[in-house]
Amino acid sequence: MKIHRFSVVIPAHNEEKYIGRCVRAVRSASKYVQPDEVEIIVVANRCTDRTAEIAERLGARVVADESRCISAVRNAGIKAADGDIIVTVDADSLMTKYSLREIREFLESGEFIGGGTVPRFDRMSLGIAVSSAYVALNMLPAVLKHGALSGAMFWAYRKDIESIGGFDESLVSLEDLDFAARLKKLGSERGLKYGTLKKSYVTTSSRKFDEFGDWYLIKNRRLTKRIFTGRDRAAADEFYYDVR
Repeated sequence: MKIHRFSVVIPAHNEEKYIGRCVRAVRSASKYVQPDEVEIIVVANRCTDRTAEIAERLGARVVADESRCISAVRNAGIKAADGDIIVTVDADSLMTKYSLREIREFLESGEFIGGGTVPRFDRMSLGIAVSSAYVALNMLPAVLKHGALSGAMFWAYRKDIESIGGFDESLVSLEDLDFAARLKKLGSERGLKYGTLKKSYVTTSSRKFDEFGDWYLIKNRRLTKRIFTGRDRAAADEFYYDVR
């Protein structure tokens, strides 16, 4: 079996509208490294649409998963991967074309444990801007504790992700912030930095705002605070899992 340099893990729950663009973006980025060193793993999580079919047609390897926990879905993809560099990006997000090359440069510099990147919404409005500021305010305690941590698309050596135990499956939300904090801590112990890509970013869908309304998080601040506990299953189901 061929061992790949990169394994790009994409968790996907009924993402037939987005998965094609996401996989194609990875394919585009692979041209700036070695395309045959990049495997794409789509974790089809309880899909009842054409997500798996579309992903396979575009050359991705599909792994089925029935979990109702995004951490478990991400971990299933990581477990199935054979690359020594793991990148995980959401199905409704698009990496830019130099992303994999920049990740390789960061890691091969020997200065970084791994890191994330900066997200950009595919559209912007006053409501989205205010909501984003409100979310940032809710994250302030974590920022004061751990420092600024980028997310959106995580990247690190597989061995280091395994060292921290992957994503915490006891969390139903905020698993990304928790993962970043633990990865940064491991880096600090080894004299390495947690990095943020400088030239690359991800374009992420504004579909939650499309579905709920641009001011939904402001109008429903109690739900937002519940989501930010990381362990409120009902809140996570309402906002993430029971939408479609």
